[in-house]
Amino acid sequence: MAAQADQPVTLSPARTAAAADLVDIRTLVPDMAEDIKYAGSDNFVGTQIDGYLAPKCLLKRPVAEALARVEHELRARHMRLKIWDCYRPARAVAHFVRWGHDLGDQRTKAVHYPRLDKSVLLGDYIAPVSGHSRGGTMDLTLQRCDGLGRHCQPLDMGTPFDYFDVRAHTDAPDVTPAQHANRLLLREAMEREGFKNYTLEWWHYTWASEPTPHTIYDVPVE
Repeated sequence: MAAQADQPVTLSPARTAAAADLVDIRTLVPDMAEDIKYAGSDNFVGTQIDGYLAPKCLLKRPVAEALARVEHELRARHMRLKIWDCYRPARAVAHFVRWGHDLGDQRTKAVHYPRLDKSVLLGDYIAPVSGHSRGGTMDLTLQRCDGLGRHCQPLDMGTPFDYFDVRAHTDAPDVTPAQHANRLLLREAMEREGFKNYTLEWWHYTWASEPTPHTIYDVPVE
């Protein structure tokens, strides 16, 4: 979730999704499975996150097109993606950082960081600049469906989303062989369209050819 940019970034003056060339993935895949966690309270902060005014997956246009290709290829194999987060406004990242500094708020510890002290989350897990704010990164999982492409169920990946722990590392040694195989199945599908995994989080992917790699945005998700 955190992955800082490799070099300094600039904040775009764009004030709308259109001005930032951010498009809703559902304009390309109308029935894309989504559960946009930060638009509600089912997340590691425990509340709706600043900047998420609607449960939508916005991405830079070529990134959305690449993700749509992944989805269509998977559907031919009776699988589908399920998206938890895409573009993330800079104000949302600031919300995460404020939460990280509030060591008294431990409401989500049992679910999201049971084996870590909250004081260590700022850094590898929560960074002040997120690749998500560039519009080229998403968090997602893989589902297996029946022969008609219905009744899809998420594959067992060994941890939930936003689980702050070494077990969430894509190649973590302490998950089962089946769980690791599921993570690799997702990675292989994403890599075929040029997406790269952030190795500390099995769910986190960035398009290698993202169009504005050194620009972040703060337009709301709406």
